[in-house]
Amino acid sequence: MNAHADPQKQKNQAQQCLAQGAKVILLDQLDPISGASITNLAVAGGAKVIDYDRLVVHSKASYYVSFNNVTVGKLQGNGLVAGLKAKGTYSKHPVIAQLNGDIKDNNAILFKQGYDSVLNPLFKNGTFKKAKSGDQYTEWSATKARTIFDSMLVRNGNKINGVLAANDGLAGAVVASLKAHGLKPLPLTGQDATPTGVQFILAGWQTGTVYKSVRLEANAAAAAAIAILKGKPVPGVNGKVSGTKSILLAPVWVTKANYKLLFTDGFVKRSQVCVGAYKKLCK
Repeated sequence: MNAHADPQKQKNQAQQCLAQGAKVILLDQLDPISGASITNLAVAGGAKVIDYDRLVVHSKASYYVSFNNVTVGKLQGNGLVAGLKAKGTYSKHPVIAQLNGDIKDNNAILFKQGYDSVLNPLFKNGTFKKAKSGDQYTEWSATKARTIFDSMLVRNGNKINGVLAANDGLAGAVVASLKAHGLKPLPLTGQDATPTGVQFILAGWQTGTVYKSVRLEANAAAAAAIAILKGKPVPGVNGKVSGTKSILLAPVWVTKANYKLLFTDGFVKRSQVCVGAYKKLCK
């Protein structure tokens, strides 16, 4: 069932599932408060809950299935560093900006934890400089990200040398801003391996993106649900996040060198990427 971003509707759907005898609920929470409420409802009704993709922190969920989100952030941080080295600006004290996700989203906090673990030591030892007003949350809104990044450019006299954007939508806002200001491409990260993100990578506007295979994640969650129903050990548990037993899958950093993996996996279609001006860039 899909609540289409309506928390109350999602709670009603959970009640409906429980009324029909559901023993396991896979929950892709919309916000932490409604997520905890739905989990409490399910557990009180005798069902087990698997948090899917996003963890409801400190809830009564039995398992959490997602990608290792700290690793996602580390891939982004290391990807930005690699982009700066490739451009020859790493050793020139580059000015770095960060466009984070939504402070209310536990995943966004984990991504930031990951990339901060790479970037903060470089800020601390003077290798990198943090842009003025250069570390902001965007609520995952590309529109807000565009306004924020436009303002960052003004505050820093257009001298920003690299951007850690937490996903492809935020990266797209940076690309739009750079183009509007007549500025050249710079090392820029993303996430989600969207068709537009891949196009920007091929065109040189984006350094890379993080690919998280939905098929892997869905299969792991389904296997966990079936194991719970059958009273068998849940396969693939490899850690705990905030006390919840977790199945954490490995994300992949995608660049020009390996983007065809997305076509092979069927995650993105060649016909979505290799069109128009981008057709000649696909090899």
